[in-house]
Formats: sequence, structure tokens, C-alpha cells
Amino acid sequence: MSSSNPYSKELQIACLAVQRATLLTKILLEAVDKGAIDKFDSTPVTIADFAAQALIIGSMHRAFPDDDFVGEESADSLREDPELLDRVWQLVSTTRLEDPESEALLATPSTKEEMVDLIDLGVKGKCERQGRSWVLDPVDGTATFMRGQQYAVCLALVEDGEQKVGVLGCPNLNLEKGTVSEDVVDRDGYGLMLSAVTGQGAYIRPMGRGALAPATPIPKIRVVGTESDDDLSGLRFVDCAAAKSSDFEKHAQFASRIGAPWPPRADLWSAQMRYVAMAVGGCNALIKIPKKKQYRSNVWDHAGGMLIFEECGGKITDLEGNPVDCGLGRVLADTYGMVAAPEGAHARVLDALQRFSKETGAW
Repeated sequence: MSSSNPYSKELQIACLAVQRATLLTKILLEAVDKGAIDKFDSTPVTIADFAAQALIIGSMHRAFPDDDFVGEESADSLREDPELLDRVWQLVSTTRLEDPESEALLATPSTKEEMVDLIDLGVKGKCERQGRSWVLDPVDGTATFMRGQQYAVCLALVEDGEQKVGVLGCPNLNLEKGTVSEDVVDRDGYGLMLSAVTGQGAYIRPMGRGALAPATPIPKIRVVGTESDDDLSGLRFVDCAAAKSSDFEKHAQFASRIGAPWPPRADLWSAQMRYVAMAVGGCNALIKIPKKKQYRSNVWDHAGGMLIFEECGGKITDLEGNPVDCGLGRVLADTYGMVAAPEGAHARVLDALQRFSKETGAW
């Protein structure tokens, strides 16, 4: 990573922090597999969320002490449950990268009290139009995490309301078949990391236990047809049949209307992993028609992943064609639904979707 590039320090520390947090989640899953932790309750997910958030915020806060943090987890339950606190502390205090130079760039809380205070920084923060906020989701895809399927450790820098850095650690990601699947996972290694800085393209690298591996550029996604071509049958959707917030049936109707293949090429629970599927997993489009008019997404479910897709040649708007604004707080308050597609095809996809809505009352 060249120090002459904007945000080079932010990217380096973010990638190392995410890699260490993904290592932590793998260590926890190994304990579950060995029967050391009961997989039939929510404890492993809780420990992973808290521990990963503590490690990530600890490192980013030391490197960038004036920055804000936006995360989902509050440490209240840790303060109320000494046994749970001890288990989280055990994982946080013992997880280290095996490369001393890389580990030296990071930080680890020195006491349990410092750990819970770091976790709480995440619930105090807001993404606003001015200033810098690190947005994180320590385990995006908690249900699939416990099933040994796809999940992501997510970190993004939002500055003055715009994404600047995005890092997704995908510990189970396996691209041997060219697609992203819940059940095709990396059993032997530590998965893959995707990262991007605005205006600098997107990159992918294998993850491990030590220093960062070299990153390779992610090729631009393929444009569907031509800019004057109404044929959208080349769209390859990613979606989630089990999602409660979006209308999977209407998505299917739209795909049928434009002649695109359905069921979706990838069906993924983690919202962030859907951006991964569009970047490197053979998909090139995503739509989200909410079931409820008032629904708005949390910023940590999309920040970072959106940037990676955009740096791969994609474009993302809401259903009215407005850009996604990350500077309105902890939710994407002005973003109703979503349309993601290759930049050269996005206008045609949006137009087709809006015509579909007028004819069917989809929203």
C-alpha cells in the first residue's frame, strides 16, 4: 500500500483490524466445533459481536482518536453478566496476529473496563454530513455465522457523509466455483478480504493469521447489453429469499418481466455478502423493494460494501434514483429501497423497475 495514496494509512489499519477480527471469529467457531461452547444458544454470536467490535474500535481509535464510531452493539449486557464478560475478555485479550510488525500497528484493550468502554463508542456515534465516522458490523450474517456459512466482518470510513474506505473480511468465502454460495465455504483457510478506497478501485486478497497478503485488483463488472439496448436479460441477481424486510415475490415478478434468470444466481442472508457476490461472485444486480413503506436500512448493513461495488463499476441508488446518503445518522434515512447494477445499465434497470411499479403497484 503506497503511502502517497489518499487514505493509505486508514486502509492499512482497517485491513489489519478486520483480518484480526476475522481470525477471532474463526477461533470462536473452532471452539464451537469442538464442543467447548454450546452452539444451540446465542452465546457464540454474542461473544463474536462484542469481541470483534472491541478489537476493531480499539485499533481504529488509537490510530485515529478524533474519529467517531458507529456500531450496533452496546456493552450493557456485559456489565450485567460477569460470566459473559469474562468469556469475551478471554477472546479479546488472547487474539493476536502472528506477524509482530502488523500486530504492533493495532491495539488491544488492557482491562475489561477499557474493553466495554470501547464497545460502547459504537452506540454513541452517528454518521453525519460533517466529520469522520468508522462504521462497523462485527458479524454481518449472525444466523449463517452459526451455521458455518457466509458472513462478513465489515468496516467503512464515512467522511462528510460519503464512503471513503471499505473493508469486508469474508472468513468463509470460497470462489472456486465462481459464485458466492452459503454452502461453498473455505474449510481450510481464512477466506478472502475485499477492500476499496474511493477513486482507487477495489481489491481482493486471501486472509491469514499474520501480515496482510498482497492484494490484486478486482476487474470491473460486465455491463449488461449496451446503453441504448432495452434487453436486460443479462442481469444476474443476488437476493435473499428469507429476508423479512424486502418483497422477494415482487423481485421475482420483475425478473420475469425483463427476462432475467430466476431464482437469483446467489441467495445470501448477509446484506454485505450480497455486495461481495456482485463484485466477485458472478452477480451484477440487486433490487430491494421493501415490504413496508417506513422501512429504512441500518447504515452498517451497507457502508463499505456499497463502495466496493461502486469501485468495481457499479452504481447504486434508491428506487427513485436518488444517491444513497450515508450522512443522515445510524440509518439510511432518505433511502427507500435500492437498485444496484453496472453503471452503464443502471438507468435502464431503474427505468424498467419504475415502469414495473406503475403497472403493478409494487410500491
